Amino acid sequence: MARLSSLHLFPALIAAASHAGELTITESPFVVEKVFAASVIPVEPVALQLAVKEWEDFQITRIAPHGSQVAAGDVLAQFDATEIDEKLQVARERLQTGQLALAQAELKYRHLSETVPLRLESLRQSAAHAKEELEYFTKTRRKISEEKAALSLKRTRQLLETQEKELDDLLKIHATDAEKTANATVLRQQDEVAAAEFALRMETLDHERTMKVLLPRQAEILTLTHREAALNLRNAEEELPRELELQKTGLETLRAESDREKSLVAALESDRKLFEFKAPAAGWFYHGGFQQENPEAIQVGHQLPAKSTFATFVPSASKFKLVAAIDEGSARSLAKGLTGVAVLTGREDLEIPVTLTGLAETPTANGSYLVDLDAVFPQGFHPIPGNTLEVILVAYQKPAAIAVPTQALAFGSQGWTVEMKLADGKSERRPVKRGRVSKNFTEILSGLEVGQVIIVP
Repeated sequence: MARLSSLHLFPALIAAASHAGELTITESPFVVEKVFAASVIPVEPVALQLAVKEWEDFQITRIAPHGSQVAAGDVLAQFDATEIDEKLQVARERLQTGQLALAQAELKYRHLSETVPLRLESLRQSAAHAKEELEYFTKTRRKISEEKAALSLKRTRQLLETQEKELDDLLKIHATDAEKTANATVLRQQDEVAAAEFALRMETLDHERTMKVLLPRQAEILTLTHREAALNLRNAEEELPRELELQKTGLETLRAESDREKSLVAALESDRKLFEFKAPAAGWFYHGGFQQENPEAIQVGHQLPAKSTFATFVPSASKFKLVAAIDEGSARSLAKGLTGVAVLTGREDLEIPVTLTGLAETPTANGSYLVDLDAVFPQGFHPIPGNTLEVILVAYQKPAAIAVPTQALAFGSQGWTVEMKLADGKSERRPVKRGRVSKNFTEILSGLEVGQVIIVP
């Protein structure tokens, strides 16, 4: 697209005049163009961010110059990693220790889960057996034992009585003392009686001990055993589930701690990757943003805030667009879809076709309106981010229009008027309807005709 010039846009406005200050009205093409500066920016710049999860200390040890052109693999920025490496090592060791403790706790919990029901069942059986033994002793075995002891004492007494009767019979047969002392049968029977007497004394003692000591003691032991078994069961029914629950809680705590340690290690390992940024491709590197002229605190030795965007990388293969900030009047005269050209100072021979693709509806803080333009850069031409170009857009055009110098218009009670020269040489103010304005000329929509002459102050 050829660049438009004032002579090209307004050829009919250089009208023939009969003398200075007079202008004969003609029709010619009328064009309104808007000229403004725009900057080259990448469509999708790569923001270099310290998107950390845990670490906050980022001291610069190396950084490429602002605005420098870099090759793929070049180091863009490095940070001091001494402290994070130490903390990462400690965190890994703690994680390993915690995982061992967790494995041991899981094994213990699994063991308790299996043994607690068995221990409770064993204690229930012991308590049941102790109760059964006590009841059996109280109701049956004690009485039988008492009867058995009494029977044994009775038999022993009867045996003594039998031995004594036999001895009496022998003594009656052998009446003399000599016979009594000499007869072997009598002597043997006397020994039997003595043995029976001793057996009765022992049996009497045993019976007395059984009735007064052994059976009461056995009753006491069985009672205590029953109480102890019942108490052990009751305590176990309270303590063992609690012990299991405590082990489970401890296990869950260790798991939570292990998860936290894993998260910490993962976060630190992720953050550690941010301690060196390399260029993924050839391109340009900028501190802060590529349009930032004097970035602060982006140099070796300075500390960068975590979770911040500290630099921008623009790949050479990026797509580029133009962005401009225009005044309010120009913004009102433009619309999406308008086309024009952009010219790079020093390379005016390159006219770059542009299309307006974005127009802000509200102004920025300084009152300007942002404009986005797509540009078709010539083959072999590589724009540099931040390049400034002059953009020329055709905001309005009409193939045949009447236009007059803006200075010929005046506003009064009749509205907009021009001074028209009459046939008799006099002049009068004639109302006209204004159209668009281009530089020093204004389009006239009605009120003037071709061939009429106006006075230009």
